[in-house]
Amino acid sequence: MHANVPLRRRAVLIVGVLACLSIASLLVAGMSGSVAVAPGELPGALMQALEGRTDTLAASLVALRATRALMAFATGGALALAGVMMQALLRNPLADPYVLGISAGASVGALFALLMMCAAATVDAAAIGGAVAISLLLYVLARRDLRHGSAAEGGSSQLLLTGVILMSASMALVTLMLSVAPESRLRSMVFWMIGDLSGVPLRLLPWIVLAVGLAFALRNARALNMLALHADGAATLGIRVGALRKGLFFISALLTASAVNSAGSIGFVGLIVPHACRFAFGPDHRVLIPSAVLAGGGLLVLCDTLARTVIAPTQLPVGAITALIGAPVFLYQLHQLRK
Repeated sequence: MHANVPLRRRAVLIVGVLACLSIASLLVAGMSGSVAVAPGELPGALMQALEGRTDTLAASLVALRATRALMAFATGGALALAGVMMQALLRNPLADPYVLGISAGASVGALFALLMMCAAATVDAAAIGGAVAISLLLYVLARRDLRHGSAAEGGSSQLLLTGVILMSASMALVTLMLSVAPESRLRSMVFWMIGDLSGVPLRLLPWIVLAVGLAFALRNARALNMLALHADGAATLGIRVGALRKGLFFISALLTASAVNSAGSIGFVGLIVPHACRFAFGPDHRVLIPSAVLAGGGLLVLCDTLARTVIAPTQLPVGAITALIGAPVFLYQLHQLRK
């Protein structure tokens, strides 16, 4: 018991610092934009926004930016958590939330709805439907690998290969739709593909999905540590490996579908954030899981702030910003890993 005390203190310290940094990223997002909000105006503007009043320009700006920042945080946290779970499921540090093709399936559904000029609600439903369809197809094709957790390496390879094939087929459909799309729809389709948070409404569902995923991951954090260290013998240690692998698959698929439905396809967050947290705080999932959620959420909030301020009033797709930041960071992480 005494050995766990330093670990708990360290975990509380890490999570507390990351929580403060996340709050700071939200405050920066509220102040930044084409029209800046002075730090002295921010408390009053926040109070008015919380009360539902927009009597001043500062309160109106903060209310609009807060909606976008909160959705960015939920999306980034979901992607980072899905990345942690996907890497544990596949036992591959290069896995990310999109590697199984779930994001590509959501893209097929959403882009088809956009091509048919459907309403925004229909686009959301189509994106979720595409993600669910790919998830179910992947589960049917790889259910034996998910059920029998004893074949850790072989099962993970088969699951990964099946996902890559489904992703390739989905991206072929996406390319066909983009090639026949009229000019009036092409820009919105491309922005959705790259990842965009402009105009996203504040919704409770992504936060519920993130909370469910976080609760599942924290409850199984010790089992994930055992699975990572002793994959072949985890079952002899009392871990229901098959049930754990299926849970990781379905929860990470749900998190990915929720993130894609909110903001389109945003890459690198689910790949570089778990790596960075692992390098900084160690591989213990009891610390890694909450730190990745907070770091992923804060990172996407800052990237979205950059996307709408770097050449304001023109807004860039946030997926382009995450790719520009994520690619060199990931190359650096690979270099450090080789050393």
